[in-house]
Amino acid sequence: MLSMSLTRNYCTPSTSQRQFALNSRQKTLSWQQWQPYTTSKDGTAGIPNLQLYDVKTGTCLKSFIQKKMQNWCPSWSEDETICARNVNNEVHFFENNNFNTIANKLHLQKINDFVLSPGPQPYKVAVYVPGSKGAPSFVRLYQYPNFDGPHAALANKSFFKADKVTMLWNKKATAVLVIASTDVDKTGASYYGEQTLHYIAANGESAVVQLPKNGPIYDVVWNSSSTEFCAVYGFMPAKATIFNLKCDPVFDFGTGPRNAAYYSPHGHILVLAGFGNLRGQMEVWDVKNYKLISKPVASDSTYFAWCPDGEHILTATCAPRLRVNNGYKIWHYTGSVLHKYDMPSNAELWQVSWQPFLDGIFPVKTITYQAVPSDVPSEEPKVATAYRPPALRNKPITNSKLHEEEPPQNMKPQAGNDKPLSKTALKNQRKHEAKKAAKQEARNEKSPDLAPTPAPQSTPRNTISQSTSGDPEIDKKIKNLKKKLKAIEQLKEQAAAGKQLEKNQLEKIQKEKALLQELEDLELGFHLPEVIFKLIGKESRSTLRDKNR
Repeated sequence: MLSMSLTRNYCTPSTSQRQFALNSRQKTLSWQQWQPYTTSKDGTAGIPNLQLYDVKTGTCLKSFIQKKMQNWCPSWSEDETICARNVNNEVHFFENNNFNTIANKLHLQKINDFVLSPGPQPYKVAVYVPGSKGAPSFVRLYQYPNFDGPHAALANKSFFKADKVTMLWNKKATAVLVIASTDVDKTGASYYGEQTLHYIAANGESAVVQLPKNGPIYDVVWNSSSTEFCAVYGFMPAKATIFNLKCDPVFDFGTGPRNAAYYSPHGHILVLAGFGNLRGQMEVWDVKNYKLISKPVASDSTYFAWCPDGEHILTATCAPRLRVNNGYKIWHYTGSVLHKYDMPSNAELWQVSWQPFLDGIFPVKTITYQAVPSDVPSEEPKVATAYRPPALRNKPITNSKLHEEEPPQNMKPQAGNDKPLSKTALKNQRKHEAKKAAKQEARNEKSPDLAPTPAPQSTPRNTISQSTSGDPEIDKKIKNLKKKLKAIEQLKEQAAAGKQLEKNQLEKIQKEKALLQELEDLELGFHLPEVIFKLIGKESRSTLRDKNR
């Protein structure tokens, strides 16, 4: 059994707003403390309120004055060669933990936030400057220490609708994803404001990631390969989509109760989960073959973490988010619970984490789809029944859904296409198809009204449907009827594929005959005067010939 002893004890001033941060890297272990900045009554400057300590020796490395609570914590590179902190309109850089000398400065007016890139040298930094007085917000990428000159920035992306941003570097430091958020959605569609997703590459390329479904962006995560990323977005049930570096969708997971995404350390497995105010449903996907592996449920989970081996998952219920039923579970990605620990009723669990390992320690293993055996008895999840008012409790239950769930869809190009079409190519393709349709319609208009041979019964109906009555109200009714008939055809196809339809959908199908009759009456109603006019014209010409004789 491991023996534990107190390594270092720190005496800090008593304050209700004190914050701490621990920086554990390969070389050193440092500890930072921040507390509110105060000044004396006579107006003299206050004492430094940000201290950096060396955990091994317990000595205070440096004390700073940090007036703002936002982004107070310094940031280190992975090898701890440089350290950076935000000071007013500048980012100060220190080298080799020498905090007595500022090695470099990045100056930008009203700089709000910055993020250092992961990985080894050359280091990169992404900085965010909010917009003001009609000017847009922007994010710029720099390579350390090249900060001077008008062309020093590697990339620049400006955008409106941004009160705050979240910047996410990929593992290779070749691109950044920026989630821009507003506090208020002026359209009134969302209580939580409005979010947009932007892509910025270190080579200067940038784009707006087009999300097919409206709503908030819950989570965005990079794959460890740095070649793709997954976004969870849209009003519930939320969509989840994988995009490549061109911001083109690669695979759409459809809709479901989810608000988070987690790639495995090797990037070959993706977990889509719904935690917080959702039931804790998880979907485990093989992202190389886009195949569903398992669908376990981790109810009341407040914490999720992949094991460094890429095979096991840790979920936990911790305080203060939840103070009851605290504990943790260790899962295999196939859905089996391998270990479970429940805290006593009078105790709380505040934190749990995996032991860290360096990258490359655990090799990638072949994915299995069969659940591994476990000694932990399986628990059947409690199925919550929907509330039924007293008047409906003795009546048969009808299955109804608030939303139609969308199935997963592979967005990769079909066989024969080397790569997906770009946005410009898709636009040109649509233009070409529209021109082709216009030419075909022009040919149909030039064709004679009366064909020499009798046409099938379906031909007149199709020909009539392309015409207009001249009355906007009748045209509108015809358009709505065709829309309803198209929806009925789709429902019939779903029923033929084996999908169980709802009661209201079956009622729509039953109305098809009446809708067809109404459509036929409307179309024949405005074509009948044309036929009568032609017949009258023929009769008038024959009468005129008789008089000439």
